[in-house]
Amino acid sequence: MEKEKLVIISTIGNDNPEKATLPFVLATACQSQDTDVVMFLQSSAVVLAKKGEAEYIKADGLVPLKELLDTFMEMEGSLYLCSPCIKERGISMDEVIEGANVAAAGTLASEVMSAKSVVTY
Repeated sequence: MEKEKLVIISTIGNDNPEKATLPFVLATACQSQDTDVVMFLQSSAVVLAKKGEAEYIKADGLVPLKELLDTFMEMEGSLYLCSPCIKERGISMDEVIEGANVAAAGTLASEVMSAKSVVTY
């Protein structure tokens, strides 16, 4: 039997630690329930995938983003970064965490159409 798949689209960057962290709280909770999770970072959220950036994102009452991001990747989550968004911010692939992939709207559309649920932050 195939696992269920959840797609999470996040557009919140380091300017709001709580909202930047919440997508990863949901993602890791779903992964712990044997769900495949695809995270697509768009807009200012792409900066969260820069090496070292997640270490600075801490919201009161929530697990630090670095820990959640590491857990997400260790649990084989798929992390996509919006290609126009990283280009706009001058972010190169050398600057992003291992395992992150760059994708455009076609990939997002395909992932959304094949998912049981989609959540947007």
